[in-house]
Amino acid sequence: MRILLVEDYAPLRTSVSQGLQEAGFAVDASADGEEGLWYAEGGDYDAIILDIMLPAVDGLTILGRLRRAGKTVPVLLLTAKDTVDDRVAGLDRGADDYLVKPFAFEELLARVRALVRRKYDAKDPVLRVGDLEIDTAKHAVQRGGRPIDLTAREYALLECLALRSGEVVSRTDIWEHVYDFHASAESNVVDVYIGYLRKKIEGPGESRLIHTRRGEGYVLRP
Repeated sequence: MRILLVEDYAPLRTSVSQGLQEAGFAVDASADGEEGLWYAEGGDYDAIILDIMLPAVDGLTILGRLRRAGKTVPVLLLTAKDTVDDRVAGLDRGADDYLVKPFAFEELLARVRALVRRKYDAKDPVLRVGDLEIDTAKHAVQRGGRPIDLTAREYALLECLALRSGEVVSRTDIWEHVYDFHASAESNVVDVYIGYLRKKIEGPGESRLIHTRRGEGYVLRP
């Protein structure tokens, strides 16, 4: 899943970005509000982590512009302020969640995962496709009770398909949600990773779960 992080404090931006990437997210990071707004308006993100106090354009202004433009992407606001008025202002502008600095990264990660699930209307943290189970909180995957060991990129690809189970997901959609903004899409890397996934989740005697729609993309279904 692809996340936009807009935070001007470099040490925090670096640590959060790195932590999210280690958790399997593709991350685009920006240090100021003007660039962050450009990313947010032009990209297809699964969630946005947005600091309120930003140079150039503040976070509440960015949030308001996104909502007026009809962007429904989940937004988590970060702020050093913890008054009721501050929280109300953020929520009234259309924020989905609110986290006060300093915070534990584990809490941020849990909130981001919840926002992503909410976007895809998946309330249960365990996604199920036939006998395949994907625990989005633990990043644990099993099929018919058989544990499946996946790399971070393989897991991200599987989660992307599972959140849209039964739908055809194009290679472009996969690229936009699994790989970061600066990566090059001029390769067959998506097809290669689909091959890796199939070898791991479709063992001997097990039915196919990842189906190819020629010219369209892939669909995960029993």
